[in-house]
Amino acid sequence: MTPPLPNLREPQALLAHIQHTLSFYAPRAKDPSGGYFHCYADDGTVYDRRTRHLVSSTRFVFNTALAHRWFGAPLADVQHALDFVRTAHLQPSGEGYAWEIDWHEGKATVRDGTNHCYGLAFVLLAHAHAADVGVPGAAQGIADTFELMERRFWLPEHGLYADEATPDWQVGSYRGQNANMHSCEAMLAAHAATGEARYLDRALLLAEGIARKQAAKAEGLVWEHYRQDWSPDWDYNRHDKTNIFRPWGYQTGHLTEWAKLLMQLDRRLGSAAPDWLVPTACHFFDTAMRLGWDATHGGLVYGFGPDEQVCDGDKYFWVQAESLAAAAWLAVRTGEPRYWEAYDRLWAYAWQHFIDHERGAWWRQLHPDNRKVDTKKSPPGKTDYHTMGACQDVLGALKVQPNKETR
Repeated sequence: MTPPLPNLREPQALLAHIQHTLSFYAPRAKDPSGGYFHCYADDGTVYDRRTRHLVSSTRFVFNTALAHRWFGAPLADVQHALDFVRTAHLQPSGEGYAWEIDWHEGKATVRDGTNHCYGLAFVLLAHAHAADVGVPGAAQGIADTFELMERRFWLPEHGLYADEATPDWQVGSYRGQNANMHSCEAMLAAHAATGEARYLDRALLLAEGIARKQAAKAEGLVWEHYRQDWSPDWDYNRHDKTNIFRPWGYQTGHLTEWAKLLMQLDRRLGSAAPDWLVPTACHFFDTAMRLGWDATHGGLVYGFGPDEQVCDGDKYFWVQAESLAAAAWLAVRTGEPRYWEAYDRLWAYAWQHFIDHERGAWWRQLHPDNRKVDTKKSPPGKTDYHTMGACQDVLGALKVQPNKETR
């Protein structure tokens, strides 16, 4: 039975929801031999104790830092998560981080040694949030990761990052917006943790590169895939719905996620913010809601094509979460009631269909008619970073800060 929907514009309701989500992971997530488990069935059963994905490993740093920041959870949990990233995922060469490893009896065996800029963005994000809550050495990790991204992936002639490289750092020809979007997010976090201007400057440069320059090549929206020269590749993964990091089409969730990042940039830059940030954020969000909202079953679909027709009608947890966070930031910044209305509508949908009110956390994926796709609530890559992060982002939009009362 679904409990009554609380007023999720209120900080205490958001904090309560974060705690409820944490309660799903807290009793079972920590692996005493290193890091955190990554694979959870609907009932919380860990169905794979050995697979460790860089995205989940880094996101558990984010989650534990959030739990410490707002609720006073042990700082040692953040250290435990970060240590695993730094050691278990470290490439055998000592440079870079393995995308996926097999963790067994305290030893890591590399399954996929590809170096992904997307992965490094989350390594940077992890160090930033660890540094923000006071983990020793994490601030140096921010600088080291930034320099690694600069050395191996930065393309100064384009003002953007390349996407992936082989274990021996042969950079491939694929170019994508997703790695750059999360790099922008990580740069904002690095600036918040250190105050160093270079991270804020880079965040703005990445936003200009994707949300303006690349968007100008793709009907004013964010296309996902590009060729080596950064021309749009309109056919990449067109027939592959299974690729969770490189889906085809305009992604509603990435449009709204960019809207959120642009609003966070706008606030952080203050009087120095360029005048294109707010209207671009509004355009991205408004388009996502206009073309992506399912008028029959509710919720935002996964993606739509250049013809403005839905190409993937499934509903994903992170799309709803990032969209409600973006709506809150737009509502606060613009003062337009329609963004609070969108916020309430997104929460009402998620509350009814995505949230496991009995055990905690969100289902990962639903069919268009809101039936669950499978019984794997949190497979590698999820960790509910998006859902708890969205609540924290709304608190940020409302300018609510952690204090003794929240802890």
